[in-house]
Amino acid sequence: MSLLIVDDSKSSLAALKAAVREFSDRPIETFTNPLEALTRSREINFDIVLVDYMMPEMDGIAFIRKLRQQDCYEGVPIVMITSQTEREIKLEALEAGATDFLNKPFDRLELKARITNLIALRQAQLELADRAKSLDKAFRHATEQADMREQEIVWCLARAMALRDGNTGDHVERVANIALLIAEGVGLDRIQRRNIYLSAPLHDIGKIGISDALLQKPGKLDPDEIEQMRRHVPIGIDILRGSSAEVARVATAIIAGHHEKWDGNGYPLGLARDEIPIEARIVAVADVFDALCSDRPYKRAWSLEEAYNEIIACSGSHFDPACVAAFRRKWPAIKALFSNEESSQQVASIA
Repeated sequence: MSLLIVDDSKSSLAALKAAVREFSDRPIETFTNPLEALTRSREINFDIVLVDYMMPEMDGIAFIRKLRQQDCYEGVPIVMITSQTEREIKLEALEAGATDFLNKPFDRLELKARITNLIALRQAQLELADRAKSLDKAFRHATEQADMREQEIVWCLARAMALRDGNTGDHVERVANIALLIAEGVGLDRIQRRNIYLSAPLHDIGKIGISDALLQKPGKLDPDEIEQMRRHVPIGIDILRGSSAEVARVATAIIAGHHEKWDGNGYPLGLARDEIPIEARIVAVADVFDALCSDRPYKRAWSLEEAYNEIIACSGSHFDPACVAAFRRKWPAIKALFSNEESSQQVASIA
């Protein structure tokens, strides 16, 4: 801890420094020029400040006001030394940020008592600040660990569902990464992007309640089978029902809305335009694009160019035009996901 003393009188400075030295060996810096003292205060964080009131270039109140404008001096004890007794001066000093007052000429015992108390106060402030930093660090570490466990659980569920649906899990991983890129492209903030990235892999989790015969059927589904397949939406919603986790809330919105269409011709509710949650509108583009590019029991994989053209062609009918525009802007990064595993990992690191 260090002390700063500012007084335009060299004799007063010497007397104050000598008096403080009688009961404290802490570093002391003295200045007769308040402007020089302010400059020095930006270079070193003083823990106690004593400043005279009557000075030619800048009085003590103006000095205190300037000092308090620096973030690191918000809580530093500042003592104004003055021979003035006017109540208005002391009130103004208090409003400027003075912590205490010392009469001039000063009494050594009074000086010792006040400075000793203020040093103890400052020490307590610093210890509390250190404790707060330690708690904040521990909290952030615990939060990071919880986030990691949350991600692990989500991806375990998603990969289990992917295997159930007849693929290796690449589909859900690419859907998550494409959705993340589109979310960034439409301007969502980091927390929203992260939630979409973690929730997107669960978009078809309701298929766990659909029979293998239906999931693995090599041909097209008949009308009754289509209705049975569409049941994966309410099943998925039921699976996550009751969870208070934000990721579960976002995943539920995605499950419920990623088969809706911008023009209102989707299912299960026939929602249109902004009635469909933005998370679902984003994942709809990502899901359809990757599904087109993937082999399925009932179809061959389309080329990237064919699938890209289909997404563009369905802007304003199936898909939100803003999401398609973001898809187009992010196309180089999206295309790279299909040829470079490292690109997929780099995208995921944005979340």
